[in-house]
Amino acid sequence: MPADKSDAVRAAYLKGRSIAARDHGVSRGAIRTAVADLMPDHIATAEEVPAPELPVTLDMPGKVADYLRTADLDPVERAALNQGVTVRRGQGYTLRVTAVPAVHRQFLARRQPLDGGHGLPVIPAQRKARREYENRVSTLAPTEP
Repeated sequence: MPADKSDAVRAAYLKGRSIAARDHGVSRGAIRTAVADLMPDHIATAEEVPAPELPVTLDMPGKVADYLRTADLDPVERAALNQGVTVRRGQGYTLRVTAVPAVHRQFLARRQPLDGGHGLPVIPAQRKARREYENRVSTLAPTEP
């Protein structure tokens, strides 16, 4: 739409007048585009914020939960861990934790040292528990680079 027509349409909209596309010789879509940023409920597409991540419930092996309980966690991580529901499984247990995927990834990152790095002994059961949890976390949507 030419600038002069756009200015006329915007001025009419601001004055509260009815705007007929045929009066200005343009389409209704051009009218909507010209006044889009003037509308009170308008959200510009360039300013849209990505949707927040929704909480996901994953079963965390008890060996992972036991280690994380002794680790220095952020308040959000600590709250998610404390709100987890314990489910008995044979000799051990799993902790059903509901948190956003980013928190699950943080838990997994904090659990990495027990894979035998940093001078710690390798304990196969702990390594297997971490792998199981890693497999569950990896099924979540990937992080954006």
